[in-house]
Parts: sequence; C-alpha cells; structure tokens
Amino acid sequence: MPQIPQTLHELSVGQLSARSGAAVSALHFYESKGLISSTRTSGNQRRYSRDALRRVAFVRAAQRVGIPLATIRDALAELPEERTPNREDWARLSEAWRKELDERIGQLHRLRDHLTDCIGCGCLSLETCVLSNPDDINGERITGSRLMPERKRSS
Repeated sequence: MPQIPQTLHELSVGQLSARSGAAVSALHFYESKGLISSTRTSGNQRRYSRDALRRVAFVRAAQRVGIPLATIRDALAELPEERTPNREDWARLSEAWRKELDERIGQLHRLRDHLTDCIGCGCLSLETCVLSNPDDINGERITGSRLMPERKRSS
C-alpha cells in the first residue's frame, strides 16, 4: 500500500484510491452523492483532505452490511461540521441500523427457505407464491396469473 507523507495534507484522487482501495470511479460517484468532498486546484484537479480516507472506509463498511447510500449520506450529514466519523459515531449509527438489517436478514431467510418451492412448482401462479404474493396479500381478491401485468400483443 502506498504511503502518504505525513506532511501531505491533501490527496489526489489517485492517492485516495490507492490508499482506500476504492476505484477512482467509485470516489467520483461518492462525491457526486455528497458522501465525500474535494477542492479543486488551479488546474481543476480534485484534492481530498486526509480525513476522506476515514469517510471512504466508513462508507464502504456501511455498504458491505447493506446500508443504502442515501442512508449513509443522511448519517454523515448529522455529524457536526461534516467531521469524520469516529468509533462512537459508528457505534451509534450501527445500533440504529441494526433493526433494519435484522428485517432484511429475515426477508433473505424467508426467500432462501421458499426459493426451491417457487422454482420447483413451475406453475407461475401468484395465488400462493411466497415470493410474488407474500403472506397471500392478493389471495383474498384475485388468484392466478391474472395478477401479472398483461402484455399488449402486436399485430
């Protein structure tokens, strides 16, 4: 991993990419979404403060556990003066995200447990399909493939 001299206070996008492990295109994307910010040199090149390394690490860790970028951006916006998240911030935010993650894990378990049944039946009926009609929401009013959007036939 390339070392950045302690006296260097601003990083180029290439340096930030090399140190963070995030692709340059990902860094540009994060910046476009307001997750990190840069200044511009007189030659219009991006420069990131050293704390961008921690912000990128925070974003990537949150993404790995399935937190949407919009939620990450909102969490970062809550930090005073857009400072870099620290250990206490991560603990507070991860606790707040725990319920959402637990719900997603439950959904994935249900999907896994019923996936074989759905593929195995081959009927394409939505009457009792746990994937297309969870908890038989539509079973009370209509059944079968009539729930599927109808395609217009071309003549």
